[in-house]
Amino acid sequence: MSNNRRRGREYALKILFALKYQSDQVNVDQILENFWDNLHYSEDILGEPLEDGAQPVPEAVRLFTEKLVRGVLEQRPLLDERIKAVAHNWSLTRMATVDLALLRLATYELQFLTDIPTAVTLNEAIEIAKRYGSKESPPFINGLLDKIAQKNSARQKAD
Repeated sequence: MSNNRRRGREYALKILFALKYQSDQVNVDQILENFWDNLHYSEDILGEPLEDGAQPVPEAVRLFTEKLVRGVLEQRPLLDERIKAVAHNWSLTRMATVDLALLRLATYELQFLTDIPTAVTLNEAIEIAKRYGSKESPPFINGLLDKIAQKNSARQKAD
């Protein structure tokens, strides 16, 4: 399951990264369909080779990827608000595109996918940042997500 979720997170990151370069009015169904149709045939947007095409993407990976992408896009204003609240001296426009996409993804998980332990979400985000971000990405992502997780915990205790 965790390997499926890692792949789902990585695919979601790639889709969200690509969406940075499109207008705000996106057809999510079309974006997802295009991604799955071209997964094995096009250059990967983040520079990593794609699957070899011999094995179809497991349904669990597809479902998790699509849940993440749809969730991040639907909740983007709230996610950005949560990120801004802890990103002192950083505007969202100043953040690296990969870092911001990964922060949105992990913040969505922390906020809405509460069946996933916080430590798992943070660890996965850091590991993915090591693979796709700059050398500064893992500590940057870790610091912000830790603050977001603490605020989430405080909010849940207050409820």
